[in-house]
Amino acid sequence: MSDSIPDPQLFINRELSWLEFNQRVLDEAADPGVPLLERVKFLSIVATNLDEFFMIRVAGVKQQLAGDVVELTTDGRNPRAQLTAITERVHRLVMDQYSLYRDHVRPALEAAGIQLGARESTPEIARRIEAYFRQDIYPVLTPLVIDPGHPFPHLKNKSINLGIVFESNREESGIGFAVVQVPQISARLVSSGVGNSGRSWLFLEDVIARNLALLFPGRKIVSVAPFRVTRNWDLEIDEEEADDLLATIQQELRRRDRGNAVRLEVASDVDPRLLALLRHVLRLDEGDVYAVDGPLHLGDLMSIASGDDRPELHDEPFTPQVVPPFRDAEDPFALVSERDVMLHHPYESFESVMDFIARAADDPKVLAIKITLYRAGANSPLVRTLARAAENGKQVTALVELKARFDEEANIRWARALEESGVHVVYGVLGLKTHAKVCLIVRREVPGLRRYVHLSTGNYNPISARLYTDLSFFTARPEIGEDATALFNLLTGYCEPPSWKRLAVAPLNLRERVIELVAREAEHARQGRPARIVAKLNSLVDEKVITALYAASQAGVAVDLIIRGVCCLRPGLPGVSERIRVISIVDRFLEHARVFSLENGGEPEVYLSSADWMPRNFIRRVEVMFPIEDAKIRQWIRSDLLESQLLDNVKARDMASDGSYRKRSPRPGEALNRTQSKFMERAKVRARASVWSVPPTPFRATPNEEPALPPMPEIPAPPRVPKHRKKPR
Repeated sequence: MSDSIPDPQLFINRELSWLEFNQRVLDEAADPGVPLLERVKFLSIVATNLDEFFMIRVAGVKQQLAGDVVELTTDGRNPRAQLTAITERVHRLVMDQYSLYRDHVRPALEAAGIQLGARESTPEIARRIEAYFRQDIYPVLTPLVIDPGHPFPHLKNKSINLGIVFESNREESGIGFAVVQVPQISARLVSSGVGNSGRSWLFLEDVIARNLALLFPGRKIVSVAPFRVTRNWDLEIDEEEADDLLATIQQELRRRDRGNAVRLEVASDVDPRLLALLRHVLRLDEGDVYAVDGPLHLGDLMSIASGDDRPELHDEPFTPQVVPPFRDAEDPFALVSERDVMLHHPYESFESVMDFIARAADDPKVLAIKITLYRAGANSPLVRTLARAAENGKQVTALVELKARFDEEANIRWARALEESGVHVVYGVLGLKTHAKVCLIVRREVPGLRRYVHLSTGNYNPISARLYTDLSFFTARPEIGEDATALFNLLTGYCEPPSWKRLAVAPLNLRERVIELVAREAEHARQGRPARIVAKLNSLVDEKVITALYAASQAGVAVDLIIRGVCCLRPGLPGVSERIRVISIVDRFLEHARVFSLENGGEPEVYLSSADWMPRNFIRRVEVMFPIEDAKIRQWIRSDLLESQLLDNVKARDMASDGSYRKRSPRPGEALNRTQSKFMERAKVRARASVWSVPPTPFRATPNEEPALPPMPEIPAPPRVPKHRKKPR
């Protein structure tokens, strides 16, 4: 294999691999062994995932086409070929999605007493629906007729609209067109009032369609069809020209809704004349139109799934467990000063992390708290904790990433609230997204200052921490504390990068460190020493890392990859990747942790990271990878976490060399091994234990001999970042 010109046949297309991940989510919705309303959730997730895919990924490919970009993907496709392949695959996926809804999910919901959509209506029900329409909906509707004096209206991104065809004597064709936007101030699913269960629902667009005569009195309606437009939703920000990044992002957020249309969803029985008009004004090709036999945007079914509390329709309830040692620790700082601590979320409660930072906010010995915030959530208690810490006189620094996609508005609110509370707020590094998850706490102890560090694979978000699987790591090891201090100084003061003692940091040296470790493992194999790589990631895309893994496989290294989402590596290719195995696990919780384990010639090493192995993480983000030096924690990760997932025979799927996946099932006589269920049970056992069942090795961190905390550095003018031609990330 050439290092400079990789063979396209060795790579899976990134966009098509992502669509295969969405197919795996849809497969969970199709699984009759999954409780009914959990199946509805998976069906909803497919729809919301596709929204993001079109708003960012498809929009990016269309931008490449418009800009005459000729650069090929790693699998050898130009933008036109890639868009053609994407369109064909998405149409098949959407067809499967709606077939599943019509033929399986909706009948199952009806059998459970949940009715969706129009049914035979009695006069009483019709009167009730009309009364609701007149009182709550009619006053906010605006019928928009389309003619030379009334141009086609701007349609908001992801809004549902009704397209209306009516008879008109004014038009030569004898027909006219109108649009009514379905208001987003009201719930889309409206109770029909049938029965006493409150489980019969109508879609708001159907309610409006039934009452169009009130909106268009005297008009003869020929046809009506709901439709939905998806737009390019990515932000275009020239950070070099922005005097105030927060204000610039706010301005771009207001402009974002004017992005070009990239998809049109419409009812399958749409009038061809209306469809032709929509395609014309939105400038969409035939392949951009998704005509569906069912309600538009099944993502809104999530409200049905979350609003019905019948236990037989849901997964068995699980409460994240507060486990030793934090449950019993009167002083968590004393605990972490003696030994590293690892928590496995959501099985072990994220509240322990929140409580650790809250203790720091109120502890008179704590002098400073520094933290990175990427997705803090809509109503974050952590933000209030940081504000309280600043009010308590501590030096608090929060690096708030304003460019976290789809969380920009929430992060702007938090940034302003924190600034008003006296927190030093930094908006990130020019040209980069800060995706690392780091919290540094500086505490005065005898005989000097001690640094406590929390590092994580997931965000400081208590909501997503109940839904995503992640690993939280607490330590007072001096080397990691020094690296964390250097990292924050680098982010807030543009200092020169240090010689890192324990951390690897993107975009400085993370990719190089990963490739170096893979190459070291290959050399162990060539020398006959124990050699194995196990990596658990969300996505594997980076061409250079994939090439290094191929080389390791050819050198004799066994490589096991647990990749939840996109995987551009092709396992099992003769002479290239025969020793590489790839699995994906899609289950109740979203697999989110990033773990890297190496046999290292018989001296195993384990690293955790905020980064997936993708160019964007290595080049355009600030990311951190850190070692697990405690032998018992390291062994737990290798044996209990990684090996258990590799043996999952319920929710794991094996990847073939063509990018397809096959779901595993237990062999005859083989016990079920559903790892997420095992981790839930393990957390319950740990929570009941009177002591910490598997304590790490005590190490006794030595306080740093520092006389005082230095003042906040002045932030000089940022260095200029070279501009790159925009392409999809």
